[in-house]
Amino acid sequence: MIRQGWDQFSLYLPVLLMGLLALGTWWLVRNAPAPQLQAVERGTSNQPDYFMKSFSVKSFDANGRLQSEVQGEVARHFPNTDTLEIEKARMRSVSPEGQLTLATADRALTNADASEVQLFGNAVVTREPLPGKAGAPKQPRMEFRSEFLHAYTKTERVRSDKPVILIRGNDQFTADAMDYDHLDQVMQLRGRVRGILQPGVAR
Repeated sequence: MIRQGWDQFSLYLPVLLMGLLALGTWWLVRNAPAPQLQAVERGTSNQPDYFMKSFSVKSFDANGRLQSEVQGEVARHFPNTDTLEIEKARMRSVSPEGQLTLATADRALTNADASEVQLFGNAVVTREPLPGKAGAPKQPRMEFRSEFLHAYTKTERVRSDKPVILIRGNDQFTADAMDYDHLDQVMQLRGRVRGILQPGVAR
């Protein structure tokens, strides 16, 4: 019973994590101001070469519809690693179908092309349900919690070596660590793995 519930749950993880992190951080990195330091300095300095405060970066499609937004209290670019660090990161992404995905963390770290995104401290990613169509079952709200999440957007992989909580509707799963590979459709939960499945609502 737990395995069946988990199989259903894992189908939505790529949409929950990859869409938000890939879109949001890509636009933030692309719209950040270009550093003014020389190439030699960029290779040796471990101090930020620019920063942004209380910022918000939004992207829109050709029709003017919001696709993604990244907000934070402070963002710093480190030239020696070409990474962007965001304090109090808040991200949102809207799919073409209107699916809303949100993410928050105390700190986020992304590389130059946003192929790797790390969320540190109180990392929460939620996927809100789409408005139900007539005759179609409504998908439940999903939530993913951990003190650390590491997403590889190009290879569609998400891992964490910290305890994780996965919530789908009223069902909940916990584990000490996890590694999810969407391309191979493999989810590995390690340590103490537990699942609570609530009975469906009678119609």
